[in-house]
Amino acid sequence: MDLDTALGATWRDDEPRRFLRRLCELDDRMAGHPGEARAAALVADAFRDADVRDVDRESFPLTAWTRGDTTLRVTDPVDREFDALALPYSPTASVDGPLVDVGHGTHAEIADADLDGAIALARTDSPADGRFVHRMESFGHAIDAGADAFLFRNHVDGQLPPTGSLRFDEPAAAPGVGVSKETGAWLAEYADRDATLELDVNATMDDGESEFVHGVLGPDDANREVVVLAHFDAHDVAEGALDNGCGIAVVVALARTLGRLDAADVLDARVRVAGVGAEEVGLLGGTALADALELDDVHAVVNVDGAGRHRNLVAMPHGSDDLADAVDAVADAVDHPVRTDADPHPWSDHWPFLRERVPAIQLHSDSGERGRGWGHTAADTFDKTDSRVVREHAMLATLLVREVAENDVERVDEDALRDAMVDQDFDAGMRAAGIWPTNWEH
Repeated sequence: MDLDTALGATWRDDEPRRFLRRLCELDDRMAGHPGEARAAALVADAFRDADVRDVDRESFPLTAWTRGDTTLRVTDPVDREFDALALPYSPTASVDGPLVDVGHGTHAEIADADLDGAIALARTDSPADGRFVHRMESFGHAIDAGADAFLFRNHVDGQLPPTGSLRFDEPAAAPGVGVSKETGAWLAEYADRDATLELDVNATMDDGESEFVHGVLGPDDANREVVVLAHFDAHDVAEGALDNGCGIAVVVALARTLGRLDAADVLDARVRVAGVGAEEVGLLGGTALADALELDDVHAVVNVDGAGRHRNLVAMPHGSDDLADAVDAVADAVDHPVRTDADPHPWSDHWPFLRERVPAIQLHSDSGERGRGWGHTAADTFDKTDSRVVREHAMLATLLVREVAENDVERVDEDALRDAMVDQDFDAGMRAAGIWPTNWEH
């Protein structure tokens, strides 16, 4: 089968949708929990069904976090309890103190606040005129400024407390919880009235393991390979349909497309498709995969995290002009707009490769709104997915992989990458989050 015929078959293929539905039917794909292992088995079966060769499941250790009960109570100027959701790696703790609103939780806002012994309240969205601010940055800065606890208030309607890790694979220094937009509005009002709060969090942390699944397509004798990966884990509060069920479904659809071909005649590089666990708790699956591969042979990485959710595809080439050119070539060839966001960031599974100088591109999608939307909440459910978008993005990703395989891609300039992070003011936040590379300290 030639490439055009294979792409046509992908457009009519309903198996990626069935795979996504089965994934969303699983109970609790949280890293280290039984549902995540069942997700790994689904991915392995889907790869084998796509004629991927040498499919293997490999495990790696992690700290498995499990939430217990959380109680959040305003004690002054009123006595009132609110719903709250512990954030992964929050320790068991009881805290009371003054409530301080730090806005979007930027470094500057936190530096301007008096957080000594306080409970910090930060928004999930970022300033309209600034870059994306990750919760781990806000949490790290708040704790460094003296806060005893952290509240993360959603900016999306619907009584949806958000979740998201406070640290990567280790206990956080203080408790943190998510609260809904509606609760956050009350708490901001109470903060203006010099409120005090009591917070009780119960959680457990145990030795556990997660997995990554991988196999190959294309020529066996190629001296380089393109790695296409997506994470299949999700937070325990939701089905993880958008984040990142759609992403791993795109990779499955891409694998099925390449599996229909005589890929050795179509591709100039071997393609390794992979599904990884434990992204949400520290990019652990991506790191384990990078550690398992011979990175000198990895030509480039395509990280599908966020693609397949919304119609408009976004490509993040992380400073690589060669990868940006590949995106433009595909977009021009099929007359399909793809927005490019060139600035690098460290918050997805491309990062373990990028920091080792492997060129990497992330495929995301644009909802028209800034922020996670339904992601990391109980509203991230299968009904919000669109199989047409999954198939379309899989077809574009397939064309991108071929374009990348056919052309030279320069290795990442480590100094340029470091400077780009500093220019975006990521360095302080990455240090606060504990992920700034130690060899970048100079």
